[in-house]
Amino acid sequence: MKNYTIALIPGDGIGPEVVAEGVKVLQAIEKADDAISFSFTRYPWGCEYYLENGKMMDADGMEKLKSADAIYLGAVGYPGVPDHISLRDLLLRIRKEFDQYVNLRPVTLLHPTLTPLKSKTERDIDFLVIRENSEGEYAGVGDWLYRGKPEEVVLQTGVFSRKGTERIIRYAYEEARKANKTLTSVSKGNALNYSMVFWDEVFEEVGKEYPDVKTYSYLVDAASLYFVSNPERFGVVVTSNLFGDILTDIGAAITGGMGLATGANVNPEKNYPSMFEPVHGSAPDIAGKGLANPLAAIWSVSQMMDFFGEKQWGSTILKTIKKILNEPEQLTPDLGGKRSTSEVGDRFVELLLERN
Repeated sequence: MKNYTIALIPGDGIGPEVVAEGVKVLQAIEKADDAISFSFTRYPWGCEYYLENGKMMDADGMEKLKSADAIYLGAVGYPGVPDHISLRDLLLRIRKEFDQYVNLRPVTLLHPTLTPLKSKTERDIDFLVIRENSEGEYAGVGDWLYRGKPEEVVLQTGVFSRKGTERIIRYAYEEARKANKTLTSVSKGNALNYSMVFWDEVFEEVGKEYPDVKTYSYLVDAASLYFVSNPERFGVVVTSNLFGDILTDIGAAITGGMGLATGANVNPEKNYPSMFEPVHGSAPDIAGKGLANPLAAIWSVSQMMDFFGEKQWGSTILKTIKKILNEPEQLTPDLGGKRSTSEVGDRFVELLLERN
């Protein structure tokens, strides 16, 4: 039997509620499959922990996480803790120190009623965004000079190393080749005359090794337009940290909203644990009310299973999400239903086990 160790960081707001439903799915898989088991260790880190302890995680938190096969994160952020602290001192720290340089965000329409785009179907909206996840605009490099004075200056420097840029672009080429899909690079070389010109040049250099992959290159403003007007243009998309962050929220908007947005933070070499999360945020206004949609958190479990090599379970979870979306009365209010977070999770497990 293969045992997978999962570090749980439920986090803030609705995080604990949706993570509980993801764990429920993992426990159902464990019962249905004699070849798989899971061990969970829960860490109470997040904004509440920060308010009590002055830090977002234990001093030896990274060491504690290192032995896990995967990290399952709920949400980060809550009123009273500045966003740049809650994000940078937990989520971004884990991504950077564990070299989770690949961020995978599927933009996949799972039910035709979910998209606000007129006449677009599941066939039209089905692509993968691969976002550089370790440097770029989120490298945290800069300075704040002459604070509070008339000559105050703020510098925020993007960092694009050859290693970092080349490895994410190469990963994207490999994924496009494997899936037999087109690959689109998104940059802004006309305005960012160093970082994005460099990105474009590396994209072309690496592309010479993949003559079988059909490629496109769009400026980020044009790509934003095409995400909405012509999503069928895209197969695999590769882009920088900031652009990927923004574009994938557009992707969420055209596929049903943030309650269905999932993301994987991957260290492909498996030198460190990878992290899986719904990306809808902590939604403090509905926390504790049972209104949170758990499907994004459950979709991230599907990504986790794929990463473990348990692709049959990854596929089964995704098929089950599609199945429950055909039962509108079994969904949370954001999708037009009347069920609570835990009731959706319970029904999901029923449907999941019907397939096995």
